[in-house]
Amino acid sequence: MAKKKAEQGADDMPRLKQKYHDEVIGKLRSEFSIENVMAVPRIIKVSLNMGLGDAIQNAKILEDAVEELTAIAGQRPTVTRAKKSIASFKLREGMPIGCRVTLRGDMMWNFLDQLISIALPRVRDFRGISPRAFDGRGHYTLGVRDHLIFPQIDYSRIDRSKGMNVTIATTSGNDERALFMLRELGMPFRAN
Repeated sequence: MAKKKAEQGADDMPRLKQKYHDEVIGKLRSEFSIENVMAVPRIIKVSLNMGLGDAIQNAKILEDAVEELTAIAGQRPTVTRAKKSIASFKLREGMPIGCRVTLRGDMMWNFLDQLISIALPRVRDFRGISPRAFDGRGHYTLGVRDHLIFPQIDYSRIDRSKGMNVTIATTSGNDERALFMLRELGMPFRAN
């Protein structure tokens, strides 16, 4: 299998991954004086999560969300279930309330490229994303209010728009390095 990947070469490498290897690694090393190439921050995974509180009354909403998230991510999501019962929400432990998927490798790079170059520019009145949504360890979470910004979603088959969270996990260890890396990859952060 490794031989087959070596024969494919860089031609099949996702565009954003190629940019990371060709440009971003060098800039990160010079900006933060990183001598060891293995210490350069990188993206580990991207997690997509859709929470659907309305799925309690209507199970079809959850089925539609699973199909739509499969189309966006290219990978089938798992259904998330309630961890505890909450009487005021009419929620019982174990009820399906959302779906999530974790992307790694080339699928992760292809999704990020699509998010940066196609989906985010389609947001109405888009002025950039907030650079303050880091968690202190270099992981970034972005809330998408409307999943219709992704080109895989067919408008005619959607009965209502759904929001989702996109979490980008990095090995940077701090927010400054992660922000620099994501900005160099083309993530449209607004100036604060």
